Amino acid sequence: MMRDGYIARWQEMEYEASPDGDDVRIYLPDPAPGFEEVRPGRYVRVLSIGEVEDVCYIRTACVWRGEPFIILGEHNTWLRVEYTGGKAPVAIELGLEEFDFGVYQGWAAKAEVTDVREIRV
Repeated sequence: MMRDGYIARWQEMEYEASPDGDDVRIYLPDPAPGFEEVRPGRYVRVLSIGEVEDVCYIRTACVWRGEPFIILGEHNTWLRVEYTGGKAPVAIELGLEEFDFGVYQGWAAKAEVTDVREIRV
């Protein structure tokens, strides 16, 4: 599973999360005690920041063609990747699109991607 977003640890479990000032919203795809349905397949519980054990941001990183990337998403056998090496000539040589100033993205075949790992920020 490729994660990109906030997570919170509460009662020894990790949840998709959304920090909001002194509160943290945690989410589940299924009903559970204390969670309120916000739409089908989405349940939320609001906790105070003091109730959670940890809050952090997780990104999924990888290496493609010898260069560092983060994985933004996937579709079938392809991964949407963003170059994190900071060298525009390398990004251009790899055939990446300049998504924003200095931000280069592209599609990489899953079979060509190595060293997939989570990074906690």
